Amino acid sequence: MFDELKPHLAELRKRLGISLAVVIVMFVICFSFWQPILDWMIAPLREVLPTGSSVIFTGVQEPFFTAMKVAFFAGFIVSLPVIFWQFWLFVAPGLYDNEKRLVIPFVLAATLMFLLGAAFCYYIVVPLAFAFLIGFGSALFTALPSIGEYVGFFTKILVGFGLSFEMPVIIFFFAKLGLVDDKGLKEFFRYAIIIIFILAAMLTPPDILSQFLMAAPLIILYGVSILVAKAVNPYVAPEEDNQEHDDETPKED
Repeated sequence: MFDELKPHLAELRKRLGISLAVVIVMFVICFSFWQPILDWMIAPLREVLPTGSSVIFTGVQEPFFTAMKVAFFAGFIVSLPVIFWQFWLFVAPGLYDNEKRLVIPFVLAATLMFLLGAAFCYYIVVPLAFAFLIGFGSALFTALPSIGEYVGFFTKILVGFGLSFEMPVIIFFFAKLGLVDDKGLKEFFRYAIIIIFILAAMLTPPDILSQFLMAAPLIILYGVSILVAKAVNPYVAPEEDNQEHDDETPKED
């Protein structure tokens, strides 16, 4: 059994190696521009900071490691098309020839959905969440957020939203493989809502507003995923299968 897995493990190592190499190259390039990237990341926080507050660092090494986090995050985002492409090449041997030609639509759709989720987080969720959290304690305390903690939190929530918005793409892939259909997704809907809210609670700040802002679009995307599965791999009732079989059976004279 291990011998049968060797080619797959070698292929997986190859695809991960290429993806990692691209991320490292993009990391080195983005490290030269970490300051404007960091300014873009801090912009939502600065807009809601009250007068007298500022972003600080509390450790001597914090600015340097923050710059590395920023560069790695930017390098990862820029490398997404290559990462998705390598993922497709890894699973392509198990696909039909007509499905293998979907590599470009898959890479474009996966990248677009990730960026859409990240943009939704940056322009809607982050400003509202930070305005609530900063404003909640500003009357009693002076807000002095640490740059290292902020960048870590920012990248976590942005990547979380980006990955969450991949749901229709993942469902399309599973439906193509025959692993899911629209009926199964409909029956799982009530459990999916619970999982979505648990995921939202784990990936967002501890307030109801930001959790709802993540859960609401995910529920909508789950509905879109049902339509995707219905278009790619629609459920066929057993009665219909039997009826079709009876129609194809020649009648005896």
